[in-house]
Amino acid sequence: MIKKPDRNQVRRKRHQRVRNKINGSSEMPRLNVYRSLNNIYAQVINDEEGRTLAAASTLSPEVKAKLTNGSNVDAAKAVGELVAQRAVEKGVTKVAFDRAGYLYHGRVKALADAARENGLKF
Repeated sequence: MIKKPDRNQVRRKRHQRVRNKINGSSEMPRLNVYRSLNNIYAQVINDEEGRTLAAASTLSPEVKAKLTNGSNVDAAKAVGELVAQRAVEKGVTKVAFDRAGYLYHGRVKALADAARENGLKF
């Protein structure tokens, strides 16, 4: 009997295919999203230097104080707002959106929309 690959393996394979094409630079860094069962994380990354320019998650004190649950759409919106504010403070306005193989739906879409509303262009 053939074993079916699990969802995360398929997502990682899809993410690797996308990462071969998307690369963050100093002019246009990469906005990466990671979604776990309990939290959501976002980073603005310059791949040329290997540096994270801005980051936010539902574990950040600013976000955690507002929320009771870190794994819903409201939490994703809060993280999107915070990561956009931190990136704009560092002078970053244009980013390449890396959804890490996740579907552009639900929490990932909410984070992206909130980041756009707070000054990031992608």
